[in-house]
Amino acid sequence: MEPLQYDVLVIGGGVVGSAVARELSRYRLKTGVLEKNLDVCYETSGRNSGVVHGGFAYDRGSLKARLCVEGNEMMDQLSEELGFSFQRCGKVLVGNTDEDMETLKRMKKQGEDNGAKGLVLIDKKRLHELVPAVVGEFAMFSPNSGILDPFQYTIGLAENACENGVDYYFDREVTGISRLADEGWQLETSHGTFRCRWVVNSAGLGCGKISDMLGITGYRIVGSKGDYIILDQRTGALLPMPVYPVPSNTYMGIHVTNTTDGNVIIGPNAELTDNFSYYGVPQENMDYLAQSASELWPCIRKADYIRNYSGILPKWVDENGAIQDFKIEIRDELAPHAVNLVGIESPGLTAAVPIARYAIELMKQRESLEPNTDFNPVRKGIIRFADQTAEKQAELIRENPDYGDVICRCEKVTRAEILQAIHNPLGVSTMTGIKYRTRSMMGRCQGGYCQMRIEQMIEEELGKKATDVLYARQNSQLLFGKVREEA
Repeated sequence: MEPLQYDVLVIGGGVVGSAVARELSRYRLKTGVLEKNLDVCYETSGRNSGVVHGGFAYDRGSLKARLCVEGNEMMDQLSEELGFSFQRCGKVLVGNTDEDMETLKRMKKQGEDNGAKGLVLIDKKRLHELVPAVVGEFAMFSPNSGILDPFQYTIGLAENACENGVDYYFDREVTGISRLADEGWQLETSHGTFRCRWVVNSAGLGCGKISDMLGITGYRIVGSKGDYIILDQRTGALLPMPVYPVPSNTYMGIHVTNTTDGNVIIGPNAELTDNFSYYGVPQENMDYLAQSASELWPCIRKADYIRNYSGILPKWVDENGAIQDFKIEIRDELAPHAVNLVGIESPGLTAAVPIARYAIELMKQRESLEPNTDFNPVRKGIIRFADQTAEKQAELIRENPDYGDVICRCEKVTRAEILQAIHNPLGVSTMTGIKYRTRSMMGRCQGGYCQMRIEQMIEEELGKKATDVLYARQNSQLLFGKVREEA
């Protein structure tokens, strides 16, 4: 079978890879995305705090600082275009000691030098007006910080890229890369061979491996694993904005974050790991998270725990283990026509689109790109029935009775929403794919009521056998056969 030919292939379909794909679709290029998982947000992009950072926590003059501030400023427009939830709710960094105050003064000055706007030191009275339940003597308030839905953001970027002509290939782990005689690239994957003129390494946790394949060797990537606890939505009213402790030089500390859906997230801790696929959360880590966060926000009860999860950040470090800045490069002498993105960790979620534009500017320095006059920046996501007014809900039900059939009781997700998710533009058919697009199975019962109803809908709508429906990854079948055959 002949290899599929593209102008550009993006390796990795996370938030940054999908941002690159969407920005590339602004030009007349045949673009494809190779993603090793079965959806776009199964790793770092979907396993984080969902915070839109202000830009004060990063070294002056760094790409992290510059691109974070740019990403923060454009988030309102992106939210409107792509239909994901975003709230510019602000954030506080809480302190108690003289040393804490000096750290906050330095961080405020650094943030102002980076271009972060509105940073202000506040006293105890103002702190408790902003977050009544917090424990602390003073804080730095960042009014431009916020929160977003990381699943919907990543999916929105990917679906908009797809609607503008980008091809997504899932279950395509890149296993080999070679140069062609015409200076193009050939990429071997777990399912098929691809060729292209340009390749973009946006592989996240796999960035070091792909960089080596491209011939750009020497990058040391370590994983920083963070564990989280999710609290029930009934706690959300007690936390109007993320609350952080005063950070150390390299770690923002265990914090408490509200979400756009009304939950509260506790964490993360930070443990170095060389295992980029283990996401388990030990009980002792959960206990430590709760104990540490309770010193800042004493509203944590085990009765409110509904789930835990973890994420891993790909950190590029030097020979001494010091964390480095984002690396976005083209090394013409080693790998011409290859854009190499290394160490794209936090604030990669906030900075995803500026990172993509920076990468494409490097391409444009070497090749003229023709604008795509048909590019449409708007992606219409799934209407969330539970968020509509009573009048709008009645109108939706009149137009489509499936809006009157609630499949997920906890999150009040309807059959109409599940059907739209099953028939998503990217062709994702896993249970978590439906979950991330609708919030079904994310409520108090974590799918206890709706999971098997959704599984049956996937079978019926896509003509799948029950034993072929996957939860998230390959070999994650929900069902393996019948316990008892009918007589």
